[in-house]
Amino acid sequence: MRRRESVGIGVELMQLLQGRLICVVVIVLVVAACGGSAVSSSAAVSPTASPTSATVGTSAPPSNEPAASLLNGRAWSAAGTMTNRRGNHTATRLADGRILVAGGQVARHGNAIASAELYDPSTRTWTATGNMTTIRWVHTATLLGDGKVLVAGGLDGDNNYLASAELYDPTTGKWTATGTMTTGRAAHTATLLTNGKVLVAGGGPGPAELYDPRTGRWRTTGSLPMVFDSHAATRLLDGKVLVVGGARYDPDGLLASAELYDPTTGAWSTTGKMVAARVYHTATLLDDGKVLVAGGYDPGVGALSSAELYDPSKATWRAIDSMSTARLGHTATLLVGGKVLIAGGQAGPGQESLAAAELYDPTSGTWSATGNLAAVRDGHTATLLADGEVLVAGGFRPDRSLDSAELYAPGSGT
Repeated sequence: MRRRESVGIGVELMQLLQGRLICVVVIVLVVAACGGSAVSSSAAVSPTASPTSATVGTSAPPSNEPAASLLNGRAWSAAGTMTNRRGNHTATRLADGRILVAGGQVARHGNAIASAELYDPSTRTWTATGNMTTIRWVHTATLLGDGKVLVAGGLDGDNNYLASAELYDPTTGKWTATGTMTTGRAAHTATLLTNGKVLVAGGGPGPAELYDPRTGRWRTTGSLPMVFDSHAATRLLDGKVLVVGGARYDPDGLLASAELYDPTTGAWSTTGKMVAARVYHTATLLDDGKVLVAGGYDPGVGALSSAELYDPSKATWRAIDSMSTARLGHTATLLVGGKVLIAGGQAGPGQESLAAAELYDPTSGTWSATGNLAAVRDGHTATLLADGEVLVAGGFRPDRSLDSAELYAPGSGT
């Protein structure tokens, strides 16, 4: 079994590259932001800093964070307290509107957990649900067509790469093992295709692979031109999947490349090149079919404030106005109405976590500040709820992990 050599997310980028894994992934767990139903969830896995002292498997004491943040009528409000402190977890909106949060870490440098919990937007409360069969973090979680959630890969409590996968059934609250991937993966992406299958790419050696919910089995598909991780994947309106950026190894390096996966042929092809190479970035499908890539990190520059747009109709990239705050490991959520909410992250590996949030308006092509998060956080998740609000949950701050959650109301801030 392969094992991640570099312990702790708080190691500098090049050290992580040498360890053959960048333990930060921005996962577009799309079922929505990728052109499906209106569900958008993103997870920011922390690339930084000091360990915390939270205890595995115990409920954390109530958060002492402020209840809300307000700037010019743009508000965040408290959304209850999770049953576990956690960061580097996943959050998935279920068919009934509840949010499933699973796995992650209660400390930056260890203490991975198998616990899972549910957020009910109607009561703004959190309740524990069944534990996963395997402790894991830097994994992916994807809502399937039948309402179950597929969790795949990641790292276990000893930082071993996982090839295992499991399914969560919301009707029973239980997890069951499903087929095993062909190779262990972490900091990979998982994208729901229009045919109901799930494409997993990167995060380990070998080609991409497909999960078929009807059979519970995996098979390899296509041949990526390089081995990489910490990229972003987005399903386009035509059903193809855009994979951008990340960290390459053998040889090591940062990527500006973009690849397209065609589900009808099972083949990969290049599609232009980003203006800037980046990792720890986000990639969000806009209502007009273009893809917004924002922020990230380049060791030669530091945290990035730059942003760019991909136009699938022309297979071209162009730079747009920069964000007001340079950040990496943030979340990006497509809002009802078409704007994109960027929240939290870090000012750089090992640097402070951020509370700053901002909005991108595709109509004007401009960024504007919106209310700050009540708590600075990175390694958190951001999930679009059925009523259009955004749930931000967990993550890390410099001195500890978080059990707090908060809601962004676009009606008061956009």
